[in-house]
Amino acid sequence: MTTISSPGIGSGLDVNSIINQLLAIERQPIVALQTKATQIQARISEYGKLQSLTSAFRDAASALTKNETWGQTIGTSSNAAAVAIAVQSGAAVGNYSLQVQSLATAQSLASGVFASADEMPGAGTLRIELGSWGPGQTAFTPKSGATAVDITIAATDTLAQVRDKINAANAGVTATVLNDGSGARLLMRSTATGTESAFRTSGMSAFAFDPSSGPGSMTQTQAAANAAATIDGLAITSQSNTLANVIDGITLTLGQVTTAPVELAVVQDSEALKKAVQTFADAYNALVTLIAGQVKYDADSKTAGPLQGDSSAVGIQRQLRAMLGTVSGASSVFGRLSDVGLELQANGTVTVNAGKLDAALANLPEMKKLFANSDSAVPANNGIARQFYALADAMLGVDGTLTTRTDSLQQGIARNEADQERLEQRVAQVEKRLRAQYTALDTTLGRLSGISSYVTQQMAMLNNSNLYGNDN
Repeated sequence: MTTISSPGIGSGLDVNSIINQLLAIERQPIVALQTKATQIQARISEYGKLQSLTSAFRDAASALTKNETWGQTIGTSSNAAAVAIAVQSGAAVGNYSLQVQSLATAQSLASGVFASADEMPGAGTLRIELGSWGPGQTAFTPKSGATAVDITIAATDTLAQVRDKINAANAGVTATVLNDGSGARLLMRSTATGTESAFRTSGMSAFAFDPSSGPGSMTQTQAAANAAATIDGLAITSQSNTLANVIDGITLTLGQVTTAPVELAVVQDSEALKKAVQTFADAYNALVTLIAGQVKYDADSKTAGPLQGDSSAVGIQRQLRAMLGTVSGASSVFGRLSDVGLELQANGTVTVNAGKLDAALANLPEMKKLFANSDSAVPANNGIARQFYALADAMLGVDGTLTTRTDSLQQGIARNEADQERLEQRVAQVEKRLRAQYTALDTTLGRLSGISSYVTQQMAMLNNSNLYGNDN
């Protein structure tokens, strides 16, 4: 049977309102815990930001400890159209003089004239074979590792379709149809330059070219040839116009025959180094600016940062400031970051003094020592970037400040949730007790109210009886 409860019906008291007000008092510790949980979550969020910026700062510091950062070079050419230069990481600084006597070319052939690209040259099997020609093209040597390719031409194939079959055959030769005004010609060209990528054709008289066996219908418009050049007076030849292995770490691309030497230089990439230093400064500034905003108290608005009074955050701030002013014994010329242009500002950030940085780059070995030197025996002689990297890496480590503080806050959230759950259970018990008590009170007051009404009724009847009795 369903029990219908309407507290207050018997007594006329607003029992629900009374109980809710009492429960609100009981819930005050829970509200306080909820406020505390919000504050802890805000701190966890800020520590997440700190970890992200610390990681970025660690990466920026790490870059300044690596040889490839300090060894970056760029190439310059006095005539880039004739000789373009590209350098790889680790290419040695140096100067070179280069002259180009000839460029590498690909063998090209042209067929006789056809009426149009739609003309059908006839059926047959066109064989294409890569190799090299001897003097006067009296002998042909097949290319090692290459296999002759046979292409079947149907009687109904047009000149344009022959072109397409050649291009689809992957024979080391490309074809095109050219209309020179007198009609259409099939042009064939080696896909690679150099004497080792020449070719001969046979099997179809209309497209045959093999001078070693006799004249053919195809005419050679360009012979295969190697590039020829001199670097610092040393003669070199190449199958292609790209010289990738002549000088370590340098790729040269030949574009024109020269009439005068082209001056090439491999120099230190100062701009790349400046960028690395600026990235380091920017990452440091982002980190210290975030911490400053987290731990400060704004007297005007009377508001505190989310980590105001947090000893771990304040400790990180102090460590970063102290290390920025560290004197390193790594270099005999530069002792502090300010010596190479990284200057501390009043707000705790650093700016890069371009003039000082340029002057320091003129003494690159000593500047590299200031940032990247490694000395396991004497830690004070370690480069400052290396020291910053170690500090940031330790903060992010399993037992580091950022990790342990975040773990501690997470544990605080877990304890807070457990305390809230415990107090919620207590409030539920209090509510159950209050409702039982007020239900009993309501019942008692209702019964007393009924008795009072009965007594009042009886007294009234008694008074009336006495009144009528006196009349008699």
